[in-house]
Amino acid sequence: MPPISPITTRKTLNPINDMDDTLTEQLKYLRLKELLAHWDDLLKLAARKNFSHDRLLRHVVEEEYRLRRENARAFRLKQAAIPEPLVMETYPFNRQPKLNKKKIMALYDSMSFVADAQNIIWLGKTGCGKTGLATSFLIHAINQGRSGRYVLFAELINQLYQSVADHSQQKVMRKYLSYDILLIDEIGYVEVEPVQVGLFFTLMQKRHKKKPTLITSNLGFSDWGSFLKNDHLTAALIDRLTETSHVINMKQCKGLRPTLSSEDELQAEPEKD
Repeated sequence: MPPISPITTRKTLNPINDMDDTLTEQLKYLRLKELLAHWDDLLKLAARKNFSHDRLLRHVVEEEYRLRRENARAFRLKQAAIPEPLVMETYPFNRQPKLNKKKIMALYDSMSFVADAQNIIWLGKTGCGKTGLATSFLIHAINQGRSGRYVLFAELINQLYQSVADHSQQKVMRKYLSYDILLIDEIGYVEVEPVQVGLFFTLMQKRHKKKPTLITSNLGFSDWGSFLKNDHLTAALIDRLTETSHVINMKQCKGLRPTLSSEDELQAEPEKD
């Protein structure tokens, strides 16, 4: 009978821990943070539902795809700088019987104006919901994968004017040309200088028939000369804007903002000694 060799012990590496450490580094390198965070949960789910290898891999890819799209959507919404994220479902059409709801919803549902590079212009008095409708169109487009930006007209022309002074005109112009959808709110609330009119016209001309622009204004087109102060550029601007635009006339619409009644005003006044 052969002699029995003495039992010797030696230190071995833990293959599971080594594998986990390696996998962790790989997932971090690939920026698969969600997969890394939910790795154990995924394995438990696969065991509980008896997933095949194919089904598990598909589930992992589907979840990562969904999360990345949602994160990208949230990032685009943040970049859009929308001050109040109003959506179509909250717009009170029942309070605006003079508004062409059918036309608005057809544009909203089809989003054909994006593919056709058509503008939408809302004209009407202050407080009738122009900004709310325009914002809902912008958010809807962003949710469908488009990039967008909200900007007040006064802010836009100031940025364009400042860009001339600091020689960043091309950079600012490229920024506003890059957005799939640009919403310019409240055109007509401020008067502009000749240089600003020219820069604004250049921006609109370069977006013309390439990318849609959403515009709201409290003034009709015939009154735009009062704040642009350049009849020739005003006529050329309106011609380009309306050539490929859907104009939503809200001049007969009611104001939606609450107003103080006489009784409310009396109650709000401080009592006199």
